[in-house]
Amino acid sequence: MECAKAIMLTELGATQTLSDTPVETSGGPPVASGEVGQSGCQHEVPGSRVAFPARSTRYIRDPRRAGQAENGRRARGNGGEEPAATEKPGGIAARYRERSGLPRTKVDVVGLGLNATDTVLVVREFPALGGKERVALVSEQAGGQVATALVTCQRLGLRTRYIGKVGDDRAGRFQLTSLRREGVDVRYTRVVNRAFTQFGYIIVDQKTGERTVFWDRDARLAVRPSELAPEAIGSAKVVHLDGCDVEACLKLAGWARRSGLPVVADLDTVYKRVEKLFPHIDYLIASANFLPAVTGQDDPFRVLEYMAREYGVRAPGMTLGRDGALVLWQGRYVYSPGFVVETVDTTGAGDIFHGAFIYGLIADWEMGRTLDFSNAMAGLNCTALGARGGIATRAQAEALMRRGSRHVNPHYRTVASDKTQ
Repeated sequence: MECAKAIMLTELGATQTLSDTPVETSGGPPVASGEVGQSGCQHEVPGSRVAFPARSTRYIRDPRRAGQAENGRRARGNGGEEPAATEKPGGIAARYRERSGLPRTKVDVVGLGLNATDTVLVVREFPALGGKERVALVSEQAGGQVATALVTCQRLGLRTRYIGKVGDDRAGRFQLTSLRREGVDVRYTRVVNRAFTQFGYIIVDQKTGERTVFWDRDARLAVRPSELAPEAIGSAKVVHLDGCDVEACLKLAGWARRSGLPVVADLDTVYKRVEKLFPHIDYLIASANFLPAVTGQDDPFRVLEYMAREYGVRAPGMTLGRDGALVLWQGRYVYSPGFVVETVDTTGAGDIFHGAFIYGLIADWEMGRTLDFSNAMAGLNCTALGARGGIATRAQAEALMRRGSRHVNPHYRTVASDKTQ
C-alpha cells in the first residue's frame, strides 16, 4: 500500500510533483498525551466546490514544503478548544453514574469499532464503466466509523478512548499518530504484526460530492471478546459501538449495561448475528438502509416501533441522508431535517453525526436539539474533503442551526407530527 515515490497529478489545473513524504495539516485543540469512510452512513446533499481537509490529512506532495507548513502551524497556535459538554444536575450521564457506582470519570466516551486509512481521489466527473478520468486531487486521511466519532467528541471537548486494532504498516502508524494527536486515549488499541490496516479508496465526484468506496479489512484486525478488559470502560459515561466485531461488542455492551452506562450504536452494515446486539443498545441511530434490511419493513416509522417493541431499544432512530434524522423517543417521533450546505464530500457524515449525538447526550440536551446539532455537524463536515476534513466547532454548528436552510421532507414531518399527537 506504499504510495509511489513520485506521481504527477493535476490539482485544479496546476501540475505538482508528489512524494511519499508525509505532511500533516493540523492545528486545533491542544493534544493530551497519548470508515466511514468505507463503511459509514451516506449523507448526500448536492453541491459543487472543493475545500481542503483541515486535520487528520496527509497530502502526498513535495517534502521541501514540510518545514513551511510546520512553521505556519506554530505561528497559528492551537486555536480555541471547545468547552466540554456541561451536565445538568440530575442529567442523563449523572443519573447513569449514580446507578453505576463507578469511580469519577477519566474519560467520557469509550468506543469499540472500525478505524481506517482512506486514500481520497477527487475526479471532475465519475467515468462510465471502462472509461478513464484524470485525478484532480489526492489525499490520504484517517477515518473509520468509531474512530472518527471519537475524534468528533474530542474536538468538542470530551475525553475519549478507542478500542480497536491497526496493522504494523505505514497506514497503521498514520492512524495511531492521528488519534494521539487529537488526544484520543489509545492504550487499548493493539498493533497486529504482519497485518494490514483497514483501508479505503474513495472516489469523489467533484460536481456532486458523491463518493464511491473500495475497501478491505484484514481478518486479523477483528477484536476478540477475550482481548477486552472491563476496566477499559470503568470510568466512562457512554459506550459507542458500530457492531463490526459482534461478539466483542456484545461483551462490552454487557459490561456497560451492568455498570449502568448507556450504549450508543452506529449500525449500517448487516454483520452476521448483529441482531444479538440489539437488546443491549440504548440509542441506536442506524443508516437508512440498515433497519429495513434486518426487519424486512420499508416504512421507517414501523421499523422504529418494531425495534422499540421487540428489542427494547430505548431510542431507535435512523439517519436519512439529506432529509436529516428520525428518532422514536419517549413514545413520540422526533424528526430533524438536514441542513442545506455546499457539499464537497459526504464521506464520514454519519460518523460525525454520532460523535455530535453523544456530545448532546452527555450534555443532557432535549432530543430535538441533539438531532439538530448532529445534523449541523454532519452537514458542515460535508463541505470539506474526507471523513474528518470539516469537523466544525460547536459555535459553527449552532450558527448553522440558527440561520441555516433545511431539507425538510414533508412526508416525515407530517407523519411524525400525526403519530406524536
